[in-house]
Amino acid sequence: MNDAEPLKRPENEMGDGGLLEQPDAADIELVKVLHALGDPTRLHLFRVYADGERYSCSSERLGVGHLHKSTVSHHMRIMREAGITATRAVGRNRYVRLRRADLDARFPGLVEALLRAYEGNAPQVP
Repeated sequence: MNDAEPLKRPENEMGDGGLLEQPDAADIELVKVLHALGDPTRLHLFRVYADGERYSCSSERLGVGHLHKSTVSHHMRIMREAGITATRAVGRNRYVRLRRADLDARFPGLVEALLRAYEGNAPQVP
């Protein structure tokens, strides 16, 4: 996906309860994924999402309660636009999950390597 292409909303996921715009699995670019995860806060969120659960945008539950809500939203948007996460809108609430299957299919071994590296050298979340 180049910078001029808009993000796509899956056709069968429109409206309330649907996924927010994100790149198709085939359009996820390694450079964008690694760039997004170059930030300590986003790398922390990546580790939280790696358990496969769907998370609300609660800063406290995500371990970033010290950050302003708009800052957390910014980090979530960057991750979604890079193809790392999927965000489902349900009314005014947002639920985020790691796109593990898409990332594993596109870049085999990347998620596991990043998680192993994270565990060995967990960043300090600013």
